[in-house]
Amino acid sequence: MNTINHPIFKSFQWKEHSLKNRLTVAPMSRVSATTGGLATDEMAAYYSAFAAGGFSMIITEGNYTDETASKGYAHQPGLTTADHAASWQPVVKQTKANGALIIAQLMHAGALSQYNQQTLAPSAIQPVGNKMAQYGGTGAYPFPQAMSLEDITIAKKGFVDAAQLAIRAGFDGIELHAANGYLLDQFLTPELNTRNDQYGGSTNNRFRVIAEIIDAIRSVSPAHFLVGIRLSEGKVNDLKYRWKDGAAMAVEILEEVKNAAPDFVHIAVQSGEWERDSFYSNGTSFAALARQITGKVIIANGGMHQLTRAARVIEEFHGDLLSIGKAALADCAWPLHTLNGTPPIAFHPDMLWPEATIKHTNTIIQSNQLIHS
Repeated sequence: MNTINHPIFKSFQWKEHSLKNRLTVAPMSRVSATTGGLATDEMAAYYSAFAAGGFSMIITEGNYTDETASKGYAHQPGLTTADHAASWQPVVKQTKANGALIIAQLMHAGALSQYNQQTLAPSAIQPVGNKMAQYGGTGAYPFPQAMSLEDITIAKKGFVDAAQLAIRAGFDGIELHAANGYLLDQFLTPELNTRNDQYGGSTNNRFRVIAEIIDAIRSVSPAHFLVGIRLSEGKVNDLKYRWKDGAAMAVEILEEVKNAAPDFVHIAVQSGEWERDSFYSNGTSFAALARQITGKVIIANGGMHQLTRAARVIEEFHGDLLSIGKAALADCAWPLHTLNGTPPIAFHPDMLWPEATIKHTNTIIQSNQLIHS
């Protein structure tokens, strides 16, 4: 396949934004902010390098959204104060100067917090699995407290306030993290949400908190500000989790997404294997269903650095944009290297182990380059 003519390098017009290609950097936790959640110069260099390397859009790691219960782990960035917004401004400025859009992901960890001793969740159900060591966690997740209506109000306000701070910082938009087992996904997941009030039971009720957040963010955002949502079946603590009703559940959730009307839907595949984990027994994919039902811009995920797979996603209308995680982390210039026919630096698990910090990853990449030079 001629790389220059590969569909991933076709431009894409999105509202007033002209994207030079279909390549997006997926959100990846880097546990490299200050102890107070401020973005750093190191983070500015990290994110802007993706833009200089040819990616047309970057979605940041998850920012915690309130000081009450949302923080997931130590050294996670936040968007809860004016200082947080100010710390992100150089990151945003440098990234935009290199020609890419930058989206702030907003995240409430809920029951999967590795930072809070007392966690909150839709229902008092202990998460399966253990905390992630590369993010500084050890042992089992704590038993969470079921959220009161006041707790839910505080959480919703945190997302809205964080979106306003993202606007102040200069971001082009936000992505609500409703995937991978974190709080908003916990509300969506029947096994984790056994509430009997307006936020539990039916799919409409379980999606309600997300719909209310999107509506509230819209009410305080300029028209050009992008508001998106990330969805998945698999979870960081339960990679094999799938909805029991498969495609039927996907359709129900996507009908709610359609009504909420975000600008984009990001379909995440926790394992990185798109064909294996994104298709249902009827032959359709979660991403394709999202595109058909919502009519919005769809970002597909799951090993999209594989060119044959990436071409299929675009040409068969599963998605409009592609998010790349580990391959981008290994080589911030993956688009330029691929376009020019230069082999990109390959990802290795050691780049994220035993810690997932930017400094550690850079050290491993540099040492491997020296070894192979």
